[in-house]
Amino acid sequence: MTKGERQELWATRIAEYQASGQSVKEWCASHEDVSPRQLWYWLRQYKNQNGVLSTQSTRWLPVEIREPSSGDQGNSLLVRIGKTCIEVKPGFDPALLSQVIRVLVAIC
Repeated sequence: MTKGERQELWATRIAEYQASGQSVKEWCASHEDVSPRQLWYWLRQYKNQNGVLSTQSTRWLPVEIREPSSGDQGNSLLVRIGKTCIEVKPGFDPALLSQVIRVLVAIC
């Protein structure tokens, strides 16, 4: 395989990894021919070449806004992470919510 072909292969792999939304470990587990060490190496190489790639890129999540039904009481916010839904009401503990979200993001 030529250097150009190898770079093209890895550019494709990096794009697939980024589009997956998975962690390096998760993505490599589903791509048995790629080790996390290799992926990290090529992520650094790609970043050095292009100066653009960020391994901690911003991920936009869908937001659904609905009008409250007549049975809803007070203002609340529903936060969905994976299959989990958290209802946040006025007076919530921001530190606790932050901890819960970090745990859910790590396992979802």
